[in-house]
Amino acid sequence: MLQDIDAFPSSSRALAGRTVLQIVPDLQSGGAERAAIDIAQALHEAGARALVATTGGRMVSELQAKGGVWLPFPAATKNPLAMALNSARLARILREEGVDIVHARSRACAWIAYYAARRMGARFVTTYHSVYGGTSAIKQRYNSIMAAGDAVIANSQFTASHIAELYPAAAERVVVIARGIDLRAFSPAAVEPQRVERARAAWGVAPHQRVALLPARLAARKGHLVLIEAARRLVAEGLADVRFVCVGDAPNAGFRQSLAAQIARAELADVVLTPGYWSDMPAAYLAAAVAVAPSTTPEAFGRVAVEAQALGAPVIVSDIGAALETVLAPPQAPAREATGWRVPAGDAAALAQAIRAALELRPSERDALTARARRHVQAHFSIERMCAATLDVYARLLAGGAR
Repeated sequence: MLQDIDAFPSSSRALAGRTVLQIVPDLQSGGAERAAIDIAQALHEAGARALVATTGGRMVSELQAKGGVWLPFPAATKNPLAMALNSARLARILREEGVDIVHARSRACAWIAYYAARRMGARFVTTYHSVYGGTSAIKQRYNSIMAAGDAVIANSQFTASHIAELYPAAAERVVVIARGIDLRAFSPAAVEPQRVERARAAWGVAPHQRVALLPARLAARKGHLVLIEAARRLVAEGLADVRFVCVGDAPNAGFRQSLAAQIARAELADVVLTPGYWSDMPAAYLAAAVAVAPSTTPEAFGRVAVEAQALGAPVIVSDIGAALETVLAPPQAPAREATGWRVPAGDAAALAQAIRAALELRPSERDALTARARRHVQAHFSIERMCAATLDVYARLLAGGAR
């Protein structure tokens, strides 16, 4: 269980017997998908029915094991005609299932859900899992649906500021709920050594080699090309016992090919590894000497930084977006309170320097850093905190409040 129901706010206990439907494009991987499953489990434990409308994916079995109900639904489509038809289809589901709240976790899903919820009289919630770009009028209109919720959940203060700047009329409906992780699963004590050994073996890392881990979908904005250049610099300086492992799906075949070409040009085929998706992330972080998240565009939250800190992997992030909230570092925090490193986005030289600093930590320095990092995560980014706050939003909406 996530937590005993008595530990949730009393207002959330009012959800017993209610039905909440979350809609997300798929359940393959990612922060929005993980949050949908976590909230489904919390709803189930609170006595509510937790429906998730989605095309499906590898995480469906986990959803069902945790008490959620999968409704096969073509939620990933962005075709306007299909979306209109799907909105009518979703409205019928809301009526037949007696849905009280619809919670959308992406823009296309939100457009489908908005009209269905309004037609059926259900409350409508959105979560900003990303800071959506686009300067054209059409793109801004498309993005605006995320600010149309009866409650608009921002996953960081950075995201909340972004919403308030673009959609000031929505400011009074915004509530900040940081993404939470399961600190029991993301704990060194919970991971058997065999799981760590299995990860390293699957990646092709030798026992004597250290790992610099970049766990993210293979996408330009995640900073893989920056890491390759940092790796090239470090190898040229004589660093020979480190393997740079990039685990994650490759949804864009073109980028995967360009990434492979860049690795080949840098003559790093045996140094920078891209083994694909890896499900056991706690073991992955424990296998790492350092974790990196060198995003080139602002992250709305940055789950990698939080997970790595929870597992005791020194973490390096780009100094943009919500990184100022997830990783404490100078100048916002004194060095003695730092929980990781922040470097300028796109700066391969700075990233290489930070990786070297993390690898050269003395054992006592590393122990102190990881202890501070885990305390920081425990205080601000637990799954219990996220779930309790989200269920409280649901309960307040049902009671007639705005938040």
